[in-house]
Amino acid sequence: MEEVVLYTTGCPKCKVLEAKLNAADIKYSVVTDVDVMLDKGMTSAPCLEVNNVMMDFSTANKWINERG
Repeated sequence: MEEVVLYTTGCPKCKVLEAKLNAADIKYSVVTDVDVMLDKGMTSAPCLEVNNVMMDFSTANKWINERG
């Protein structure tokens, strides 16, 4: 089973990814702790992590679309 984590600050792009994950019925956990995001080297949000692979917004969008 895939482990999917959404790193979000609640911004409009974050909400788009969250809505797309929900619409595709993809199970995921949410991380909102900015310190955790910075520790992982993130410079912007949202990011999606799937099985330890980090994806920026556009890559995550494509991944979700391919799953749906």
